[in-house]
Amino acid sequence: MNTQQPEWLSPIHEGQLSIDVFRDKNDLVVISTVAGVKLEDIDVSIHGDLLTIRGKRSNNKEIDDKNWYYKECYWGAFSRSVVLPYDVASDHAKATLKNGILEIRIPIREARKKVNIEVDE
Repeated sequence: MNTQQPEWLSPIHEGQLSIDVFRDKNDLVVISTVAGVKLEDIDVSIHGDLLTIRGKRSNNKEIDDKNWYYKECYWGAFSRSVVLPYDVASDHAKATLKNGILEIRIPIREARKKVNIEVDE
């Protein structure tokens, strides 16, 4: 079993994604623009209360440095981690990628009820 991470998951020289996070009824929703990213080049994971999005955006054009006028688009590996503001059911999370928009929907767990424990002598 190969446990080595793919090269694009390396945290060295990563760009950071912009994200929107909001509540929609019983779901926590995270949205990010990831235009130009292929499905196989994106990884979404939840560990405890930490959501991490990682991926790679490739620019296949070879352009000589002297020919650039503006270079504002980020190409290469990127990641973003965010602490989730609610207790979520991560095993029921769903992610979709459509028209360059990544949407992650994670059900929010109901607040656990207070349980009183009787103390014995």
